[in-house]
Amino acid sequence: MANLTQSTPIEPKIGCIASALRVVGQKWTALIIRDLCTGPKRFGELERSVGSINPRTLTQRLETLEAHGVITKQTFAEVPPRTVYTLTDKGQDLVPILRSMAAWGNKHHEEC
Repeated sequence: MANLTQSTPIEPKIGCIASALRVVGQKWTALIIRDLCTGPKRFGELERSVGSINPRTLTQRLETLEAHGVITKQTFAEVPPRTVYTLTDKGQDLVPILRSMAAWGNKHHEEC
């Protein structure tokens, strides 16, 4: 009897996984989304929570996520200006995927 998992394609059409990886496949991106899933964060909060990320890299990842519609950036006209990043509905759709990745990491890697 054939294994159903092996005979059923993972992707509805070739290229879907590659498309998702263009959005979340860069280093640090999944951790940024992980930290935003608990609520809006300021740049400094993300910088501390993500870990040893370079501020320039964090800026680039946030710009990419915003361009893909995964997060929104809201700037408040205060002195000094305050900017807050929040997951969009599209970004929230990634949370179950990250939970699955965390479960896999917990199951297969002792350092978790």
